[in-house]
Amino acid sequence: MQKVPGMDAPTFEQLVVEALDSLPPTFARYLENLEVVIERRPTREQRRYLGLKPWQTAYGCYDGVPLTERSSQGIVMPDTIIIFQEPLERDFRTLARLREEVRRTVLHEIAHAFGISDERLRELDAY
Repeated sequence: MQKVPGMDAPTFEQLVVEALDSLPPTFARYLENLEVVIERRPTREQRRYLGLKPWQTAYGCYDGVPLTERSSQGIVMPDTIIIFQEPLERDFRTLARLREEVRRTVLHEIAHAFGISDERLRELDAY
């Protein structure tokens, strides 16, 4: 297995792009107002927003108005999914495991964009 000793940003970004490209085309029209960005790690403000304890970490974050809560009227700012590179690399040290977890994280955050809560994801055994 190939080890991942600290991947450069373009290579990590390619893993995120692969995850997005793996989505069925029928989902694409629902994600037109969605921006996916990569950051090294969560900021203090993001950690607070996510309600993380000092020993907890996050691999991703969804910020926006879920599709289930939108009205058909008005302009909606783009939603944002943030993928945190450093915690993923730290916790998943082979390329295969990292690729798998990046995909899982992207799908998890997209589920939030569709209005699916963490509680519902647990019920669906998606954790």
